[in-house]
Amino acid sequence: MKQVKPLVILISVLFAMIIVIPSLLVFPFSAKEGGKLIEESKPESSPNLTTNTLNSEVEVAVYRSQAKTIEHVPLEEYVVGVLASEMPADFELEALKAQSLSARTYIVKKMIGGQAVGVPEGADVTDMVLHQVYKSKDELKKLWGVDYERKMEKFQEAVRSTAGQILTYDSTPIEASFFSTSNGYTENSEDYWENPFPYLTSVASPWDEASPKFHNQVTMTVAEFEQKLNIKLPSDGTVGKIIARTPGKRVDTVEISGKTFKGREVRDQLGLSSSDFTWVRKNDQIVISTKGYGHGVGMSQYGANGMAEEGKTYQEILTHYYKGTQISDATPYLTNFIVKN
Repeated sequence: MKQVKPLVILISVLFAMIIVIPSLLVFPFSAKEGGKLIEESKPESSPNLTTNTLNSEVEVAVYRSQAKTIEHVPLEEYVVGVLASEMPADFELEALKAQSLSARTYIVKKMIGGQAVGVPEGADVTDMVLHQVYKSKDELKKLWGVDYERKMEKFQEAVRSTAGQILTYDSTPIEASFFSTSNGYTENSEDYWENPFPYLTSVASPWDEASPKFHNQVTMTVAEFEQKLNIKLPSDGTVGKIIARTPGKRVDTVEISGKTFKGREVRDQLGLSSSDFTWVRKNDQIVISTKGYGHGVGMSQYGANGMAEEGKTYQEILTHYYKGTQISDATPYLTNFIVKN
């Protein structure tokens, strides 16, 4: 038999490698199926909106109460304007992130719900506390002056890091209510409003005691008190008797001069900070003490900051205040709101 020279073998091996290696490179992520080599399928492009789209092609129609005009603001820019108007810049970043989701969820819910009560035709929301306070960049520059860049960067970071995220319950955006300061507990939604929501239930919020708004006191004359509640106080010096409190420790019902009031009714008519109140009559004056600031339903902003100071993440904060909710992508709910250029 004729001997094959080593040089010939080497050339043959190199030639085979030149043929085979490019074939291997064509299928770097391959699998075998039925004895055949097949290329793994690649995911098709997602039809959902991107975060970029949310920021530039989905706009919020905001009724500007001072100018009495409607301003169209990119969604994520709107969330920044709400966050900067609703929370202090020195709050913890995780608390600001939690508020970003609440604010974004709130406006998405308003947009998909159609024309809201109290909102002018053509607008999704107003810029007032009735909905969410919103200020533009120019307004914030005037308000903050030399601190504008520093504060804005922190708010923008909170919004960027949660961009496109909302809270849902059973695949539906929630009523993401929030308020400043609790009395140590949040309130069941049905104890303040008429409708119960399974995710707006009373929870403990002990962090709020650090809030400068935790305690408040107002004094008014007996005549003013009587006029606002349309009652006549007895001459024995008493004011009224609290009949029942809610699970959130606020006044549920109170009796004054034989007339029964709901705690919220008294709060609204007297202009109190909270519906957790007590009072005492001193000669011709009534001194009313309150705990907390706001309606008490949903997420407490000072409570969220207290949780963040203890190292809780924004996900943990939201889970605490909005029971049974999930963090979801906002894009499937906003496909009908893309601005056509």
